[in-house]
Parts: sequence; C-alpha cells; structure tokens
Amino acid sequence: MQVNDLGLGGVLEIIPKKFGDQRGFFSETYQRQRFIDAGVPHDWMQDNQSFSAEKGVLRGLHFQIAPQAQDKLIRVLRGAIFDVAVDIRPGSPTLGKWVSCVLSAEKFNQLLIPRGFAHGFLTLEPNVEVLYKVTAPYAPDCDRGIAWNDPAIGIDWPLESGQQPVLSGKDAAAPLLADIANSISF
Repeated sequence: MQVNDLGLGGVLEIIPKKFGDQRGFFSETYQRQRFIDAGVPHDWMQDNQSFSAEKGVLRGLHFQIAPQAQDKLIRVLRGAIFDVAVDIRPGSPTLGKWVSCVLSAEKFNQLLIPRGFAHGFLTLEPNVEVLYKVTAPYAPDCDRGIAWNDPAIGIDWPLESGQQPVLSGKDAAAPLLADIANSISF
C-alpha cells in the first residue's frame, strides 16, 4: 500500500496493491492492520455508494458536525472524479484551504478525508460509481454543506468553459463557509 500525504491536515491519497493475471486482478482495498501501520487507525462503521449518470455531476461540499462527525475513505469503482477536501476546522491555520485528487477506477487510488473537512466531487465522465467508508452513521441533524462555488474558498473545478455542474437542490442552496463557520464543531 502506498500512502501520499497531500499536505493539508491529514488528507491522504492511498493506493492499495493490486495483483493481476490473465483472469483480472485481486486487491485488499482495506485491511485494518495495514491501515493502522500506515497511521490510519480509523474505525469504519458504514459504507456508502453513489452513482452519477452524467458527466459534470457535482456532489458537495458535505460534512457532519459533532457528535456524528465523519472521517471518509473514498474510492471510485467505475469512472473518474475530481475529489476535493476543504479544511473547515475552527481555528485551523489552513481554514478554507483545499486540496484535490483525481480518483478513478483505472488509477485504483483512494482518498482519506479526516473529520473537520468538507468533501465534494465532480464526475469527469458519465456512469460514475463511488464507494466510501465513514466512521459515523448518517445523521440528518448533523448533516451540513457549504456552497461548491464559495468564492472565499475558490475551488478550481475542472468544468468546461460555460459548463454548469449538475447539482441537487440541497447543494445548490448550500451556504457560504463564512455564514456558518461559527456553528461548526467537530
């Protein structure tokens, strides 16, 4: 397993080993002790899977606050995404900063996003399936979001010229980070 630190508060790209032959391949995409040895001792408790039919679907920026804050481990089963983590930890010297990583079925990489970060992704092709592990169950009372296009954050989404992303109603109405920063706790 290869672990690459993306330089922002514990956001890591993880690339599991893949063993292939004429039949296809085999991989342990998660093995608890190997993750612990790599400094990723999370207690995963739920898996989530999403499917996006169109290129240009943007999901996010999402997070949960205490007592149900979540760490996430994201991987792509089919297709490719531009995946983003935004530091929203109160008092963090990198508050509002973001990192990105292209995750794809072909690259076979994963992204670890610690609690205290908002998460979002843009599909780079049609028919994308994403699977992610979380350390706390979905809790509607703790569920929050931030505007995908918050100018203070300034994410450089790889949208084609003039292209608008496909958003849910919830994501289209998400507030700016500055409007909710004082109510965030992890």
